[in-house]
Amino acid sequence: MTSAPPNNAGEKFLLPAGLGDGLPPEAGFEAAMVERLVASFARWGYERVKPPLIEFEDSLLAGPGEAMAAHTFRLMDPVSQRMMGLRADMTPQVGRIAASRLQNMPRPLRLSYAGQVLRMKGEQMRPERQLGQVGVELIGAEGPAADAEVVLLAVEALTALGVPGLAVDLNVPRLAPSILQDLPPQRRADLIAALDRKDTAKVAELAGDQARLLQGLLRSVGPVETALPVLESLALPSQGAEVRANLAATIALIRKSAPDLTLTIDATDHRGFEYHNGIAFTLLGRGVRGEFGRGGHYVNHAGEAATGFSLYLDTLLNTLPMPAGPKRVFVPFGAEAAAALKLREEGWVTVQGLQVADAKAEAKRLRCSHFLLDGRAVATGN
Repeated sequence: MTSAPPNNAGEKFLLPAGLGDGLPPEAGFEAAMVERLVASFARWGYERVKPPLIEFEDSLLAGPGEAMAAHTFRLMDPVSQRMMGLRADMTPQVGRIAASRLQNMPRPLRLSYAGQVLRMKGEQMRPERQLGQVGVELIGAEGPAADAEVVLLAVEALTALGVPGLAVDLNVPRLAPSILQDLPPQRRADLIAALDRKDTAKVAELAGDQARLLQGLLRSVGPVETALPVLESLALPSQGAEVRANLAATIALIRKSAPDLTLTIDATDHRGFEYHNGIAFTLLGRGVRGEFGRGGHYVNHAGEAATGFSLYLDTLLNTLPMPAGPKRVFVPFGAEAAAALKLREEGWVTVQGLQVADAKAEAKRLRCSHFLLDGRAVATGN
């Protein structure tokens, strides 16, 4: 006698770690957020581009993309026999487009994008490996005005979505390396890691002659009103002093347009800014786990100055309340098409009956608040 096969449907449909299905209504909410964000960018003159999900490894990992090499899935193209990579970040792709397909467009070039990225593994604060990204890149411009523009655009777009308690943490990831450039590579890396962790004891142990200056950097972390004066009091090398001056000028421009915005400074944070070489920033929310997004200044494939940001849709989905969906009305089988069309024009979602059934009971079963009766939408009741 043959036994019945085990019920392994759960195993059959199991997804890899860090990947998941988008289900209703969250998937629809995410799509609506993307369109609202891209519309906000368009009002500032940012035009949308659509990079491919996968491209040849040598172009995907060129320029700023090199910093994403450890996060990138690779596979062989059966047509060309060349290695390809699945994008782990869309910013390098937009830089490639600007440096190639749009190289003759006048600068500064303002581009926006939205799509999915895939990474080899998740992070402690963001375990997902597939992420929705939406953002902008301002290419061929540098200086405080460019940095301030992208910060203010991100703030306006997120505020329009209803993000509460928004704060911008301004970072200068190349400041500490400019102070430590004469140290042996391993010692420099250990010090930068200690600064990232705000490990004052380890910094004091490793810093030697630079201990006082680095401890000053650690004291300059906090609200701009108190942190910037501390940072300005430090005797920085010429490269660091230039970065600091650009930071102060950027803060002044942001404050002029958004005087009530919560602004903080962290001159010691380097994590997540591998290819940024100027001012960078993190978008945070009070009481929110994870960032809404990150951005900053970098150099693209053609050596052009650029600045931009990427927003993370998972954090937005976890933070913003789900809006009430449109009212759903069940349209019985055989009802006049004109009646259903009129309801859709009025903003209803119509669910068409495909066979003769009890209209009220079928409406309840299909999650409809109303059903069509004699040309009118009638509530199903409890």
